[in-house]
Amino acid sequence: MTDPRLSIVLVHPEIPGNTGAVGRTCVALDMELVLIHPLGFTITDTRLKRAGLDYWQHIRLAEFASWEVFLEERAPRDDQLFLFEEYAARSFYEPDYPADAYLVFGRETKGLSPDIVGAHAHQLVSLPMKSDKVRSLNLANTVAAAAYQALRGKV
Repeated sequence: MTDPRLSIVLVHPEIPGNTGAVGRTCVALDMELVLIHPLGFTITDTRLKRAGLDYWQHIRLAEFASWEVFLEERAPRDDQLFLFEEYAARSFYEPDYPADAYLVFGRETKGLSPDIVGAHAHQLVSLPMKSDKVRSLNLANTVAAAAYQALRGKV
């Protein structure tokens, strides 16, 4: 990369349609998509491609065998990491996201692992929800909202 760009990091995504939609958002916003294995699907899954439409070929994609490998190879600064969890006390409206931030999301059914959350507890953020009738938002919707908030004032 020649200039700093925001990256979307999906840790163990399970649903190919969500990942495809996230990839489409990444193309629209010129963001990198980082996938942390294991995935709940194959990268050649037709459902992934269908959700990403014909944009999948334009995705700046990076894949890592594990969260630990990602941390080792990318060595993100603390101020670059923003881990999204539904129960985080800090709203995603609060941070000032650097131009090279990593917006990190866990798998659809269980979120981020307790180990990851515990190691990065001060970097957790959440999307506020007004209703107590919804436990969580769809991953692709959450990523889109977070990506636009992180870019606020930068585009």
